Amino acid sequence: MLRPDPPALPGLLAADDILATAASIAGVQEASGAIPWFVGGHTDPWDHVECAMALSAAGFTTAARRAYEWLRVTQRPDGTWPSKVTAGTVVDAAAETNQCAYVAVGVWHHLLITGDDGFAERMWPAVHRAVDWVISRQTARGEIGWSVAADGLTTDDALLTGSSSTYQALRCALALADWVADPQPDWELDAGRLAHVIAEHPEAFLDKSRFSMDWYYPDLGGAVRADAGRRRLRDGWEIFVEPGLGARCVSDQPWITGAETSELVLALDTVGQRDIALQLLSDMQHLRADDGSYWTGWQFHQQINWPDERSTWTAAAVVLAVDALSRTTPGSGIFRADMLPTGVDLIPDPACGCGSAVGLEEHS
Repeated sequence: MLRPDPPALPGLLAADDILATAASIAGVQEASGAIPWFVGGHTDPWDHVECAMALSAAGFTTAARRAYEWLRVTQRPDGTWPSKVTAGTVVDAAAETNQCAYVAVGVWHHLLITGDDGFAERMWPAVHRAVDWVISRQTARGEIGWSVAADGLTTDDALLTGSSSTYQALRCALALADWVADPQPDWELDAGRLAHVIAEHPEAFLDKSRFSMDWYYPDLGGAVRADAGRRRLRDGWEIFVEPGLGARCVSDQPWITGAETSELVLALDTVGQRDIALQLLSDMQHLRADDGSYWTGWQFHQQINWPDERSTWTAAAVVLAVDALSRTTPGSGIFRADMLPTGVDLIPDPACGCGSAVGLEEHS
């Protein structure tokens, strides 16, 4: 069977460039299927899934399936995965909600690209368990507590970036539930409350405003879109974007990071700002290495790549950004929320007290 052409953006990144980038990710994959940050580094569930998504988008579907199988067989009985595993050894047994939820995004994405019903059925129990656990960490107001420590201690402290990513994951999980004919109406209500608190209640989250992810992730995850999304990105642009280089990881450091820049590209695409997104993706190509991998970041005062690593998840974010902008694969619209459920009817939320309504944003 011929592999379909990988994503490409003529004049910026050709198909062979994307194949090289995907190969740089596949080359780090361990025999178990795990994809660590780099050779000898640790694997976490969220970045592992992002890498698997990039492999799917580039046509490396066998390697992607191995990555998802690793998740299936290593999931703990409560539906979680440890936040750090190095060479098969758990080095941090804590579970993070957004990391565990992200399996739903990856599985839905792989299904869109491959149409593999058997894969969806095989992975559905793992997605179901993961989402049930994540929802168990939702507060009455709607945000998602971000972690459960290795000793079982929990916290209701919530992260805006993590909750925004989890919102996207819940919508993908709902789509997958419909696909396998196991609808989960309670998840629709949970997702609606989460969308509302992200869009309307910044006070619900720990203050991480120096991080660019907290700026663009409400757009990227889908809770803030259209005019509100464009305003949000415009308001933080001069704080986080370094002209000609890319996006800062944090506002107070002269450090451009490729993954954050590529995710910002994806966020811009979700609100219809494709031309700006293309320019930004072009600006960050100084991070590309000769073999198609990507340096994690660039310290532009010292004029050095820092840290001294080329991370798989940075390469993965580039592949996904190229796919989104080129509209190449059937999964290219996953951040635009193409083919995701439109959600529940708007309902008043007495636990919130703000008088606004909650509900999933309508998408065509």
